[in-house]
Amino acid sequence: MTTAFDALVAFERDTQALGQIAGRLGWDQETVMPRGAAPQRGEEMAAIEGVLHARRSAPRIAEWLSEATAPDERGSAILRDIRRSYERSLKIPADLARRIAQVTSEAQGKWAAARAAEDVAAFTPVLEEVVRLKREEGQALAAGGDVYDAMVQDYEQGTTGSDIAKIFDAMRPSLVDLRARVLDKPAVKSLSGSFDIDKQMAISTKLAAAFGYNFDYGRIDKAVHPFSSGSGLDVRITTRTAETDPFNCFYSTIHEVGHACYEQNIDQSYLLTPLGHGVSMGVHESQSRIYENQLGRSRAFTGWLFEQMRASFGDFGIENADVFYATVNAVQNGYIRTEADELQYNLHIMLRFDLERALMSGDLAVSDLEGAWNDRFKADFGYAVDKPSNGCLQDVHWSVGLFGYFPTYSLGNVYSGCLYDALTRDVTDLDDQIARGDTSAATGWLRTNLQQHGGLRSPRATIEHATGSAPDHAPLITYLERKFGELYDL
Repeated sequence: MTTAFDALVAFERDTQALGQIAGRLGWDQETVMPRGAAPQRGEEMAAIEGVLHARRSAPRIAEWLSEATAPDERGSAILRDIRRSYERSLKIPADLARRIAQVTSEAQGKWAAARAAEDVAAFTPVLEEVVRLKREEGQALAAGGDVYDAMVQDYEQGTTGSDIAKIFDAMRPSLVDLRARVLDKPAVKSLSGSFDIDKQMAISTKLAAAFGYNFDYGRIDKAVHPFSSGSGLDVRITTRTAETDPFNCFYSTIHEVGHACYEQNIDQSYLLTPLGHGVSMGVHESQSRIYENQLGRSRAFTGWLFEQMRASFGDFGIENADVFYATVNAVQNGYIRTEADELQYNLHIMLRFDLERALMSGDLAVSDLEGAWNDRFKADFGYAVDKPSNGCLQDVHWSVGLFGYFPTYSLGNVYSGCLYDALTRDVTDLDDQIARGDTSAATGWLRTNLQQHGGLRSPRATIEHATGSAPDHAPLITYLERKFGELYDL
């Protein structure tokens, strides 16, 4: 006899499958879709969002939820997440959901064109529409409460804007002080020259494999803004290349592999259930950041990468592994968040966090965004933005309506600090293994303690289960002070 729980899970499985199809449309749009297809793709995305919204808010879900009994902890978590999705979907009018899907799909192409043309004015009208629609959605979700808090729940359940602001306020003084002391030191040697794109991609593939990415269930493509897409048995990543900057390719790849391995390593019994993907964007980012930074930019791993680069490019102007390690971790002025060093990265996020809160509250008009961005950047970093693609047009997130997403990047850094502290406590010969290009002990620890559990627990409980302690920003600050203190002889 089919129980209410079984019927609900079967219905949800089809909904999850349709959601994966929508995600694949997004991957296609970013990688291989013809440029002229954008208007039609917008209609396609709106159509599938309409189907998804109808399923997520279907009256029979309420009936099943009222009757269903969870057979175990996994079942309880599934019911929890379906109930959350159902209650959220009921608050959003179907026409609004479809309109957001269509406008954000079209806005993505307009953002890319405006970024290439350095033309903020060309992007402003569609961004105004995105902000208006997302604010309307946030108001519906908040039901009289804080709009931004309601939006954050889509990315980091159980966290509010005020919670995030407190963490950022606690971190900022240490980050600013450490940056000032580092930038007061002589600059380290930088990379120069030209690096063949095909050879970059070959190393990129080797790096993905070294960190455990399973190519039987994934692939690497190129995109303007690198990303990971999918879950379960189809998890794809993208990277980007520039002849003069192979690090952009290599570390974008490692970063996205961190996201992808999280998805690939989730218990397959969770496939096409609400538990079959990363629990939050903050926890997701903890995986990409620990792969990229604590592991990929470590002295041990950069020694191995140095040898890979010498084998591919010959003498590329860096004399030894120690100089290479310093070059990889150089702290220097720059505009681009995704290219920022570990030390300054969170300051980029804090800027975006404050601006998007102001956009959602109505305190900042889209027409004033460029000026507000440039003023804030000058105040925080000490030099002026030189062009829009280095300023308010550099990120894709706002064009696709991801308001509330940016702060999870820094939450991910905080979580990665906690995880690395626990990892190094448990795996005492970590550096010796990584120096051989063998990350299996580190990635295996992450798979066992965090990744395989998917969405079983709340974000904070996921980190606490993995580390034995509640999330705290202190381990990240300690790690940064130790690493850059040694690098720059502070």
